[in-house]
Amino acid sequence: MEKLKSMVYVAGIMLLILAVTAGGLSIQYLAELLPASSYEDKGVYTFLPYQVLPIQVQNKGASSRSRRINPTKTVYMLYYRDTSGSGYQWRQQTVTRELGQELVETGATVERRVLSISANHSYITVEPGQTAESYTAGLRQRYIIILALAGAYTLLYGLVWCILIWMKKAKRDSQVW
Repeated sequence: MEKLKSMVYVAGIMLLILAVTAGGLSIQYLAELLPASSYEDKGVYTFLPYQVLPIQVQNKGASSRSRRINPTKTVYMLYYRDTSGSGYQWRQQTVTRELGQELVETGATVERRVLSISANHSYITVEPGQTAESYTAGLRQRYIIILALAGAYTLLYGLVWCILIWMKKAKRDSQVW
């Protein structure tokens, strides 16, 4: 029973740290989120895959010891360029190099909407059915949901902590008399 209590305590502390971190990052991302008016819709373009390259990314899926030994891992990116020749590019991670190479050889095209960000002279690509408004609304909703869940857990943790302290004090006071 004592071992179960300590496991619940440690899990609760770990979840509290995760909730506070996720809440803080959500607030940061909400503050940095560009308004929909910052994006200029350049239209829907057809993208054609042209190469698959290995890249190194941070190894987030491994256990802590394995992450220390192998801090990076190799993933394969499939690179696309638009068929109109305007210079837009897009990339997508593939499961294996062979699968990406197969897509390059078949020449399977993909349609993406290009949203230009004039403030920093860059662009993003989104699904063709999305607009700048729906893109920013989706991000805003995601960050607010994460913030709400993190806040709810933090409040629940604090409430349970207060109840446990109150129960411990009430038990101690009843033993005195």
